[in-house]
Amino acid sequence: MTGPADSSGGTTGCRGGGPPLRLVAVTACPTGIAHTYMAAEQLVQAAEALGHRISVETQGSIGAENVLSAREIAAADGVIVAADKDVDLARFDGKRVLVTGVGEGIREPERLIREVRDAPVHRAAGGAREAGRGAGAGFPGLAFPGGAAGSGGAAGVVGYRALMNGVSYMIPFVVTGGLLIAVSLALGGRAGPHGLEIPAGSFWEHVHRIGEIGFALMLPVLSGYIAYALADRPALVPGMVGGWLANDGALYGSRSGAGFLGAIVTGFLAGWLVLAIRRVPVRRFVRPVMPIIVIPVLATSVLGLFFVYALGGPVSWVFDRLTDGLAGLTGAGAAVLGVLLGLMITFDMGGPVNKTAFLFGAGLVSHSPEVMGICAAAIPVPPLGQGLATLLRRGLFRAQEREAGSAALVMGFFGITEGAIPFAAARPARVIPANMLGGAVAGAIAGLAAVTDAVPHGGPVVAVVGAVGGVPMFFVAMAMGAVVTALATVSLMALGAPVAGAGSPGRAAAPAPPAPPPAAGEAVLGGRLTGRTVRPWLAARRKEEAVRELAELLAAGGSVLDGDALVAALLAREAQGGTGAGEAVAFPHARTDAVAAPIVAFARSAEGVEWGAADGVPARLLFAVAVPEGADEEHLRILAGLARKLMDSGFRGRLLAAPDVPGILAVLGELR
Repeated sequence: MTGPADSSGGTTGCRGGGPPLRLVAVTACPTGIAHTYMAAEQLVQAAEALGHRISVETQGSIGAENVLSAREIAAADGVIVAADKDVDLARFDGKRVLVTGVGEGIREPERLIREVRDAPVHRAAGGAREAGRGAGAGFPGLAFPGGAAGSGGAAGVVGYRALMNGVSYMIPFVVTGGLLIAVSLALGGRAGPHGLEIPAGSFWEHVHRIGEIGFALMLPVLSGYIAYALADRPALVPGMVGGWLANDGALYGSRSGAGFLGAIVTGFLAGWLVLAIRRVPVRRFVRPVMPIIVIPVLATSVLGLFFVYALGGPVSWVFDRLTDGLAGLTGAGAAVLGVLLGLMITFDMGGPVNKTAFLFGAGLVSHSPEVMGICAAAIPVPPLGQGLATLLRRGLFRAQEREAGSAALVMGFFGITEGAIPFAAARPARVIPANMLGGAVAGAIAGLAAVTDAVPHGGPVVAVVGAVGGVPMFFVAMAMGAVVTALATVSLMALGAPVAGAGSPGRAAAPAPPAPPPAAGEAVLGGRLTGRTVRPWLAARRKEEAVRELAELLAAGGSVLDGDALVAALLAREAQGGTGAGEAVAFPHARTDAVAAPIVAFARSAEGVEWGAADGVPARLLFAVAVPEGADEEHLRILAGLARKLMDSGFRGRLLAAPDVPGILAVLGELR
């Protein structure tokens, strides 16, 4: 077999008994290349040790590498998918497919190779997704992130991937609906007794209603695509209907609905329900209509009735009890009431708790406008805080989230709390507490300052239209709340960010002590990088110029046979997909017969070169890697080793601070 991660050898049996397997695998990580290549490398090494043959396709932020051929897939005895993002399984139809997280590929590759023998056979026909984690693994996704079902954290990874799938489809609805509502309020709204009002029958009323349709579809889409990620097309309808029920409480007597948290619940319930129904044995003549008629109708009916009769009552009861509780606090201190209302407004952003606090404030707007002033200050804190967080630490957020952050800032100005829902749905354990902390600060400040609001609406826009009393402190409350939310968000996300080689998500492994530095001029990376292939500072300022300058550095190493062909190969690889890995790092690389042996060059850029990285940060540390055609495994090992070490911010800092070539080589000696 061919491929960079081809571990073929001359073995005729495998350790532990049984014939040797011919395997293929896909490793993928949505945020970078380190885990992608580390998992691939571990799978290759484990397969070699166990006497099997494996080819690994990698899908990192530097693009897809070593794409599996149809021949490799056809010859494979099993498929391992170690990924933290969606991977298309259609090409593996009829193969045993084991789906797990990229972390499992790093930590337990031997177990994955053993379990793939008994993995379910994937069937793409009829929309059934039957790939799982192995025999007896249970339902895919039958755990939230951090769960321990089946293979430990694998079920949690599937659940997290389903959640992120729903969030990614929801974001365009939030952005489109929210911005249409914001524009209509800005250009056609005016203060009235019921909040910001748009004249009936006007052009801007129609724009506003179109935006409301986008917002109304937000929760059904979130729920539907969570379910779809768990159980494919048959789960889409029950998931969307469940999301609509979470959005509209009319069927179960609630004025608030169950909010986005309810939509997440219905999404998972719909997916699990469809998986359960699919396990029921049926006669062969019924099977063709199962995915298009029986499963959607049955699952939608069961989920819908369960929500109305079992969940609807508790949701309505919570709404009533919260309203009664707030009524008993009207004489409490301003700070206490401000903190409580701020916490409630920012908890579920349109759900029953938020609606309870808002309607409580709106009901008192005529004779106690201070209560509505508290609500008005807290309302914009989640979207403003999350938008600010995407500006403070861009590298912590995906490109789609950064775009949603810009839209959230606009929605926050117009008092649309739901602009923060995509962030809360993706990371509820981190974002919701951060939102609530900022909301409590904003509410307390507004309460102590006796800010008033004469209309039942919130955000800076109500001050602009003249409905707020105590405008300076109103803006202070909102600004302080947003800053607190932003700082809390990035702090919690940084604490929970995975570190290469960490034993578990959210817990950083202790840094290994640096290797002794090599003597001045000594080669590193097994002689592939020397003082001749290091340049302290690039002259180039544009990407193509930088590629050509790096190719000259590679040529100085003595292994380049054709300089022009090397440049062409590097540029061709960039055309397939940028090799900017984020964190100011880029890995331009190529497999080409223009080099006689693997070689690596390194250079720094003082100002940074725009390399198209997902975090938008220009590249300042550039590693060029070139290997001959056929040296695919060596190519993989070099990139994996570089990626693993460059996850360490201290290592990156030392590289940037090194004064000259000997100093750079001393730092690069840690790569050995």
